[in-house]
Amino acid sequence: MSGEVAQLKHEGSQLQVVAAGAIAGLVSRFVIAPLDVIKIRLQLQVHSLSDPLSTRGVQGPTYKGTLGTLKYILREEGLTGLWKGNVPAELMYLCYGGIQFSAYKYSSTLLESIPAPYELHGSAVSFISGATAGACATTATYPLDLLRTRFAAQGTERVYTSLAASIRHIAQHEGPKGFFRGLGAGVSQIVPYMGLFFASYEGLKPVMANSPLALPFGGSDGLSGIIASVFAKTAVYPLDTTRKRLQVQGPMRSKFVHRNIPMYSGVISTLVTISKREGMRGLYRGLTVSLLKAAPAASVTMWTYERAIAGMLMLEDGRRAE
Repeated sequence: MSGEVAQLKHEGSQLQVVAAGAIAGLVSRFVIAPLDVIKIRLQLQVHSLSDPLSTRGVQGPTYKGTLGTLKYILREEGLTGLWKGNVPAELMYLCYGGIQFSAYKYSSTLLESIPAPYELHGSAVSFISGATAGACATTATYPLDLLRTRFAAQGTERVYTSLAASIRHIAQHEGPKGFFRGLGAGVSQIVPYMGLFFASYEGLKPVMANSPLALPFGGSDGLSGIIASVFAKTAVYPLDTTRKRLQVQGPMRSKFVHRNIPMYSGVISTLVTISKREGMRGLYRGLTVSLLKAAPAASVTMWTYERAIAGMLMLEDGRRAE
């Protein structure tokens, strides 16, 4: 295989794309797990400067900033507290990566086969393919995402004793729909996010590859992934906060680390309630750590994906040459 990396949607067979996507998701999740827990804790924290709410007897916010949240979790819950929800999250990222890249490859190939004069080109193909891939992967792995959030929302008091126990409890007390609380916000978020991400990534990648300067974060692949991810995540972040608030609704809502999470129902009403009660700051709470998370996550994901594909193709070429 030459030193030039082919465009993402043209690399490897369907099976190789699935395998590389799964590997990329798994590695990425392990690296950013602590930042993910911090982000979720901040997003679930209900606090208004004009009307401070008491959480566990503390007037005002329990967590104050990224470093403050990190120190608090380490002090109260130990190092393992930063990896709460990691088992369902690893399963989610493993499945999500494979489904996402597979759906992206399939969608882009299908769109490029549209005959004239209806054919699509460039960014349009990347945007639609990315949005489709994100929606498919989000829906398929959503129950694991919900479980990840609920475990990350547990403080020193264990709400669920195990992954199996959480599944049984939700199925018994909330029914099948309990596993999909906030799915509307998830799909509403991921469609523009993945569309913007892949369109930006594939637009930036050739530009970065021709840069005369040495690039950090794994070169053109990693840096392009970081810039694309930061841009897309900032644009849709309020929907991410909405999704997290909806995911912890249900009979166990008052038992999570934040005891004062209000009752929400529906994406629009949740957005309106948060903005009215907490202001725009409430919708963007945890954005800083989310962007800090986005950079290594995107860089590791895309860098690992590209190398995994390259390795598989190299092995395949070696077998053919024998």
